[in-house]
Amino acid sequence: MGKKERHALGAHYTSEADIQKVVLPTIVIPWQKRIEAAKTLKDLVALRQELISFKVLDPACGSGNFLYVAYRELKRLEAKLLAKIQQNFSSKVTSAIGTMSLVKTTQFYGLDIKPFAVELAKVTLMLAKKLALDEENPLLNSVQMNLPLELEPALPLDNLDRNIRCEDALFCDWDSVDAIIGNPPYQSKNKMQQEYGAAYVRRVLGKYPEVPGRADYCVYWFRRTHDELKPEARAGLVGTNTIRQNYSREGGLDYILHNGGTITEAVSTQVWSGEAAVHVSIVNWIKGKQTGRKKLYTQVGDAKDSPWEVVELEEINSALSPEFDVTQAKKLIVNAGSGTCYQGQTHGHEGFLLTPDEAAVMIEQCQSNVKVIFPHLTGDDLLSRNAPQRYIIDFHPLDVLTASKYTKPFTRIKELVLPHRKAAAKKERQRNEEVLKDNPGAKVNRHHQNFLAKWWLLSYSRPELIEKIASLPRYIVCSRVTKRPIFEFIDSRIRPSDALQVFPLPDDYSFGILQSGIHWGWFTARCSTLKGDFRYTSNTVFNSFPFPQSPTLAEIKKVAAAAVKLRQLRRKVMAENQWSLRELYRTLDLPGDNPLRRAQKELDNAVRKAYKMKGKEDILKFLLARNKDVAAREAQGLPVVAPGLP
Repeated sequence: MGKKERHALGAHYTSEADIQKVVLPTIVIPWQKRIEAAKTLKDLVALRQELISFKVLDPACGSGNFLYVAYRELKRLEAKLLAKIQQNFSSKVTSAIGTMSLVKTTQFYGLDIKPFAVELAKVTLMLAKKLALDEENPLLNSVQMNLPLELEPALPLDNLDRNIRCEDALFCDWDSVDAIIGNPPYQSKNKMQQEYGAAYVRRVLGKYPEVPGRADYCVYWFRRTHDELKPEARAGLVGTNTIRQNYSREGGLDYILHNGGTITEAVSTQVWSGEAAVHVSIVNWIKGKQTGRKKLYTQVGDAKDSPWEVVELEEINSALSPEFDVTQAKKLIVNAGSGTCYQGQTHGHEGFLLTPDEAAVMIEQCQSNVKVIFPHLTGDDLLSRNAPQRYIIDFHPLDVLTASKYTKPFTRIKELVLPHRKAAAKKERQRNEEVLKDNPGAKVNRHHQNFLAKWWLLSYSRPELIEKIASLPRYIVCSRVTKRPIFEFIDSRIRPSDALQVFPLPDDYSFGILQSGIHWGWFTARCSTLKGDFRYTSNTVFNSFPFPQSPTLAEIKKVAAAAVKLRQLRRKVMAENQWSLRELYRTLDLPGDNPLRRAQKELDNAVRKAYKMKGKEDILKFLLARNKDVAAREAQGLPVVAPGLP
């Protein structure tokens, strides 16, 4: 498959190292433990019979690499089992059992939507059979067999037409198997619509209505896999690292754990070893209970050679996190209705954006243009440049006639944006007509039609947000995608882009709460991610974050004072060194004493006191308890403290 087709289908080649992160914990290790635990000939013979009936399915098999590795490992397990029989029992007994390998390619099953992939997977299994013959001597040496393992000849080729089928795994019947492994396709909800079409997306949503519509495409494989597993059967799948977050987590891993599943070993996040610029998670589980410690691996960093951390846990939660599990935090009505957290503006077309020179010329030509031309701040501007680098034409809330009075800005939008929006609306209309022809009652998207109806306005101008910040001298922002906890005040004249999370709060106390390590801990535990960076989401992070409910005036003042002190230090050091915020905060990656670290600690201590939080108390455990307290008070109609200055 070419790069374009791989991207469209969300298909990615999986290296053997990553395949082994599934095959070893899901197939090899459980079988090794059973073989080692078996003591009697009866038990070993029964295990062998079970092994040669053991079936494996990859429901997104591609060229069959997972099946190839699984076949090879099952052959090796069979050799170890036979070796144990040969070494521990008399020749009279063992000769009756023999040394013939009985594991066959027909124990392996696959599904894929690409006809060529299906044929290739069949060839891959045939190669696995041939290579098992070539591997005979090293295989026997590794298990110290006294007699040669008899392997079936490579020819004639097995007929695998029944085993490897060209079908869409989300809609066809699956073979009943003992283990399910693989790397299903990755695709976000929006990309699904774009690459597969609205009709297919609706078909998926109709088939799996319990999965949140905003879940990643691979989540449907996790859910279907768990439903297909027999009791005590195992599975191991690779997915995007969004499977442990928000809607994707709810549709997949939450479902697995709430329906009899136990995660036995997992990779929380790792940089993908292939070409795709994604971070993945790998999850192995059993449909049943498994006692004992379980390993959770995490790659720390964005490079393929970044170091790894491993922890052993009694239970691995659906967030694939060693931290206290806060996935069950409740949405707080007081936060959601406070009007204190928004995504910035989405322009929707580059035609709305101006360079500083272009903006200056338009304003010089007509001074009234200053009413519709504003400095425009992005997340990268905030972190790397400390100031806006572009301007934006924002006609909100003007109608088309009033907007046309601003001649130069209006002409620019008419010439650059209007043709694009016409074309996009036409394409959307044609797509909808095709869908409605097949299903007159289908729900279709009309985003581009709506954008065309108000073509002179930004796609999402966030009118409520703009009205709020217009009445404030300043407001707080952070980059929606970030590695570090960096919040900053912005002048209300500046328009925030959709790369910023916006908090229309002008006071130092609110800044201190948001900038604190307490809020950052909740942020990183509850957020989604983009590759290896954290992504602020109002629904999951802010709407569940409980602000201090009973701070005293003195505690409020201490938080505000510590916040001011931190910002003053930042400005001083940045000015002296000609640094950006990003460059300043990178110094925290270095060990040793750091004035910024000390100032942050002082702020964190002040915020802890405002929460009545003990010095060494676990932040996440404390905040989850406060979240439930606030939610319970809301349910009882009792007063609670909203975000912002009390």
